[in-house]
Amino acid sequence: MSTLRFKVVEEAIKRKALDVKAPSERSSEYFGMYVFNDETMKKYLSSKTYKALTDTMNNGTPLARELADSIAAGMKQWATDMGATHYTHWFQPLTGGTAEKHDAFVEHDGRGGMIEEFSGKLLIQQEPDASSFPSGGIRNTFEARGYSAWDPTSPAFIVDTTLCIPTIFISYTGESLDYKVPLLKSISAISKAATDVCKYFDENVTKVISYLGWEQEYFLVDEGLWAARPDLMLTGRTLMGHESAKNQQLEDHYFGAIPSRVMSFMKDLEYECYKLGIPVKTRHNEVAPNQFELAPIYEECNLANDHNLLLMIIIRKIAHKHCFRALLHEKPFKGVNGSGKHNNWSLGTDTGVNLLSPGKTPAGNLQFVTFLVNIMMAVYKRNGLLKASISSATNAHRLGANEAPPAIISTFLGQQLSAILDKIEISDASEAIKVNGKSEFRLDGIAHIPELLLDNTDRNRTSPFAFTGNRFEFRAVGSSANCASAMLTLNTAVAAQLKEFKVEVDSLIESGKSKEEAIFAVIKKYINECKVIHFDGNGYSDEWKEEAAKRGLDCETSVPLIFDAFLSKETVDMFASTGVMTDVELHARAEVNWEMYTKKIQIEARVLGDLALNHIIPVASRYESMLLDKLYKLNTLIAYDKMKDYAQEDMVVIEKISKHISEIRSNVKDMIEARKVANKIEDEREKAIAYHDNVASYFDKIRYHIDKLELIVDDEMWVLPKYRELLFIR
Repeated sequence: MSTLRFKVVEEAIKRKALDVKAPSERSSEYFGMYVFNDETMKKYLSSKTYKALTDTMNNGTPLARELADSIAAGMKQWATDMGATHYTHWFQPLTGGTAEKHDAFVEHDGRGGMIEEFSGKLLIQQEPDASSFPSGGIRNTFEARGYSAWDPTSPAFIVDTTLCIPTIFISYTGESLDYKVPLLKSISAISKAATDVCKYFDENVTKVISYLGWEQEYFLVDEGLWAARPDLMLTGRTLMGHESAKNQQLEDHYFGAIPSRVMSFMKDLEYECYKLGIPVKTRHNEVAPNQFELAPIYEECNLANDHNLLLMIIIRKIAHKHCFRALLHEKPFKGVNGSGKHNNWSLGTDTGVNLLSPGKTPAGNLQFVTFLVNIMMAVYKRNGLLKASISSATNAHRLGANEAPPAIISTFLGQQLSAILDKIEISDASEAIKVNGKSEFRLDGIAHIPELLLDNTDRNRTSPFAFTGNRFEFRAVGSSANCASAMLTLNTAVAAQLKEFKVEVDSLIESGKSKEEAIFAVIKKYINECKVIHFDGNGYSDEWKEEAAKRGLDCETSVPLIFDAFLSKETVDMFASTGVMTDVELHARAEVNWEMYTKKIQIEARVLGDLALNHIIPVASRYESMLLDKLYKLNTLIAYDKMKDYAQEDMVVIEKISKHISEIRSNVKDMIEARKVANKIEDEREKAIAYHDNVASYFDKIRYHIDKLELIVDDEMWVLPKYRELLFIR
């Protein structure tokens, strides 16, 4: 390591925060202390107001506007008691992150002074400037009006001295400009559709809840080294850098002892999460060096999504405090594992039943199989759309890179469930079916299926959508993504499929079949139809790519083309029929996705070109000049015939340097010209395609030659921290 870089690391270690002292009280005693939760509402609201608000939160009952002032008064009193001085509507624009504008709890008193004030009107609705948020053409740039409206189902919380009120964000004409509106609509849609199906088995079910348990992977790097890497600072990933001799090949980091500096950071992070009601439970080292993971207890989908977005803010803040930088990019380092955000998704009834957990009665198991098969059908029909929901310029580096699911959506069930579905498909009511010698279930009377065992097969980590015992794990979601994109798409796809299933079953019942016979007949048909989406093998293999193409699955890898799935007739009809999104909103999101893709590739291209021309080439040229100077001086001291032997190896090195410099210059020049051409394209889709095909295609070419120079140029002269320094915390 160069002297300069050594000093950077040394200074970072000196400045690192002290280990966080564990709070004297138990975590349960301060959990949610900065959340306007049930306990707090009981204390600060009248019984009438409390009952009305909890009814809205739990049952979706409309909240009377006249109660808003009472809620706002209680919320403000609690917030100021906790030291808050400002409030903000906290929303989720189509940037993929969150947004907030802080206002103080003050108004003029009319006598030259100020009074603290927070009315119901300010709680329920505000009008943030919407002009600079992406809208996909829903409104013109000069049309700045947008509305944020309170979401009572996600409790308010305090960060520092600001009361944060989770809200939706819509345009002046009513279209959603955020992720929360369609997520909430998808939650309602799947609840309605799933409840209707549940009533075949239990008339007491009145609501179905979608649950989410995310697993957040991230990297930590020393802040000083991060600051010395413009590519990390500006793009979130290293655009150049040769692999370290040691990276993850020994697999010694995975589940290893957590470094003391990182443990200090994790304690601090967990403490902040608990105070904000985020129920983080698991922490561990991940596969790649400097890569870690944390995961919470499952929560209702909307709240879980809000908590993940809040977590991504907190993790950066706490990392900075400990002289780290948290990297949430899906692939910050080449040659080691990237980071995902596995979305564990399940459905549960208000009667306490997990619909994705095998039952203890024949009816319970028929219900389980019904939902399992319908989810597979939804994934089969919408595999291209589900891929579009998790695709981005950043996640494209991770998918299919031998540590993440491939860019082909398929489902994994495991041996036991696969065998059960195979048997159901070919069975009739007269035969008994044995599975692995562990349990026997009969189809006598169609529905008489006894208890099934939880799947006990190995988990398939190459599957993007795997059944893992009592839930599906959507493993393809990117670490920097807003979970809502994937979850609202999945919720809507399953809701649409369940609606279709009910229509088919009701039709058979009307034709004279019993309820069990009708359900079983439709399930058997679905099992046969969705076979192509079911794959329990190695998703990394080339054979699977070929097989998936033969099966007709979406195998597209170009992100701009993947986004086309948002605009297919099937997609538009699905979102319209469920009431989740309109045609206008879908087109807007596609436009935003293309625009965001272009901008991210554009930034990377500009950073790469700048580093190559203004950092790498000057250093390599200076080293080349030093070698030439050395040869010149040797030539003045040594006879020519002997000089040839001394200079041969240096001449080879000089020629290599010259070649790499020439290739870098040439490729950067061509990349810049391709960018200029792409920038003139007005259509967002065509521009994104041009950036994918004609600009991003130069990245690896340029990187190859830079990485070769890194191995040649004197380490003391190399201007950027290397992987061997970035990937190992000291």
